[in-house]
Amino acid sequence: MIMTKGYWVAFADVTDPEGYKDYIAENGKAFRKYGGRFLTRGSKSEVSEGNPRSRVVVIEFPSLDAAVACYASPEYEEAMRLRAGKAIMDLAIVPGYEGQQPDETA
Repeated sequence: MIMTKGYWVAFADVTDPEGYKDYIAENGKAFRKYGGRFLTRGSKSEVSEGNPRSRVVVIEFPSLDAAVACYASPEYEEAMRLRAGKAIMDLAIVPGYEGQQPDETA
């Protein structure tokens, strides 16, 4: 059985860049523990549609369970406490897709 990866997709506006550094330093503990790795990390993006926040972050986890457990962990809870009042974030935790791709025939 193939285990589907899990992903955090986050959109954030940092309101206190100096204070946000504490969140960045702390969140690495949870990401290391649960196997998270950054695919994108808030660099400048080109907005094609809609009104996303200024930073887009995608973190890959070895499984959806690991992604969910990371968010619920005491380590990440502490990181969120440090982020409070320093950023506005929208976050979705989603499973990877293992189905047919556009370049594949049915």
